[in-house]
Order: sequence, then C-alpha cells, then structure tokens
Amino acid sequence: MSDPSEKSGSPVPEVRQAIVTGCTRGIGEAVVRRLAARGTSVVMVGRSDTTVRRAADRIRAAVPGADLRPESADLSLVRDVRALADRLAETTSPDVVINNAAVTADVRAHTDEGIQLTLATNHLAPSVLMRTLAESGSLRDARARFVVVGADPAVLERFPVDLDDLHAQNARALSRVPSMRRFAAYARSKNMNTMFVHSLARRLTGGGITVNGAHPGVIAHTGLSRGAHGLERALTTMVRLNPLRKTPDQGAGNPVWVATDPGLHGVNGRFFVDRKEVATPDHTLSPERCEALWQLSAELTGMQP
Repeated sequence: MSDPSEKSGSPVPEVRQAIVTGCTRGIGEAVVRRLAARGTSVVMVGRSDTTVRRAADRIRAAVPGADLRPESADLSLVRDVRALADRLAETTSPDVVINNAAVTADVRAHTDEGIQLTLATNHLAPSVLMRTLAESGSLRDARARFVVVGADPAVLERFPVDLDDLHAQNARALSRVPSMRRFAAYARSKNMNTMFVHSLARRLTGGGITVNGAHPGVIAHTGLSRGAHGLERALTTMVRLNPLRKTPDQGAGNPVWVATDPGLHGVNGRFFVDRKEVATPDHTLSPERCEALWQLSAELTGMQP
C-alpha cells in the first residue's frame, strides 16, 4: 500500500513520531497504517487497551515492524483526556497530531461529568489534547502539525453552532425530525472543530506548530451510523450505496497529506478537501463567535481561557 502523495515525486518529510486518536477502526486505523508505512512511530489512542491492541496487531500484519505505542483513554471524559494529554506531553515530542476520534450519540446522552456526549468527545477532547500539547514544554520550540479530521463544509453550513446551547438541550432547534437530531448535534460538533482550528491557529501564529482541518470524504463503514434510525438510517444507506464513496483507506489520504506534505510547511488555520483548500461556512469564521466558543470550552474543561 502506498500514499498517492508519494507517487508525485515530492520528498517525504521526516515525521518521526505521531499521535492519532480514534484509531481502532475505519479512517483512524488507516491513518496509522499509512504513517507506519512511512516509518513513523505512532502513538495510537483508543477507548480501551483491548481494541487498541487489536488494531495495532492488524496494522503490524500489514506493515511488518511498525513502531506502535498503544494508549487508552475515554475521550468523552475531560479528566481522562487531561490525564492522557499530560502523559503525552511528558513522554512524547510528536511531529504530527491527528484528531480523528468522533461519535454520533443520542442528544440525551451525557457523561458522568454532566457534558453532552457528542460535545465532549468530538469537540472538547481535541481541544484539551491539542491545547495541552501546544502549551507543553516539549513542543514549545518544536515544529509540529496538528490536524483535526472534520466534515464536509458544504453540509455543515446548515448546522451553525448555537453558542447558547452547546449541550443540544433544545432538541426541536436541532431538527424537527427526531431521528435527525443526533446527526445535527454531530454536525454542530464538527463545526466546533473548525472554529477551534481557527482559534488555535490564531494563537499559534508565528510559532513552530500549525493546525489545520481535513475532510476525509464520504466514507462508508466508519461506525458513526450505529444506532441510526428513521431518516438518518435512510441517509446512511444512501451513503453506502453512493458510487463516489471512499474506503477508509482512501479517506485517510487527505488527513495524512495535510499532516506530511512538504508543500504545506507553515500553512496554518486552513481547511482541506481532496487536497484543495476550501472555505468553511461564514459562521465558523467569525472571530467573535470563535472566541466565545473558546471561552465556553475553557470553562467546561477547567482550562485557562
């Protein structure tokens, strides 16, 4: 297996160590496999030791000699993410950090910390992890690329973040169709990812760390549709039947390209689809909205704003 970017003749940049979340299946596992094939040492972050080790075994079978370090953490829990981030800040100096972990959960599902599950996993987890690593001594003077795996900006335009309802308590405002509400909450969380990219990028300007967003494309079999019903299930079936859909390995190509391509050196605060920079919705670009989300996220996670 090879990365299409490697066929272009461009030199492969040195990526000695990477951290990848959500890597026990689908796109995340494919991202790790591609990085490992380049000779990169990868810290694999998943929910449980068992699932991470099984994924690592599959990757080593495909890439003999792959240098993999399993790490487990429940990314829906701020306390677990903070402990993970502190651990990694002390033990790693990554050249690449790719946040891929995401869920689609019932809007009524909350963690034992009182945070809506989709919000906690999809937005707060990468916020805490990437902020902690960016502010750590091990990366303060280093060069590193942070990549947040996002979703299609054209679709997300219809789901602006409600800054007064981050926990998605107003179900009817999410969607008048009950079966679509968990997807709407997911879409909002992916817009939060984009707003976080813009906010963190502004704070990192002039330093050695860059942060960008990357859409993997329309992917079937990611696990995000488990539990879908009604209209959401019908749309999921359409995705599976879409002749333009990508495999997880194909979907991994764009995030890995953003993380490693020499031509993107120094590029910061952008979003890429199919290896092309695209604009994100206006409601994700407003500095005032982005700053408000940053402040609210800091309050929810106990971090300094």
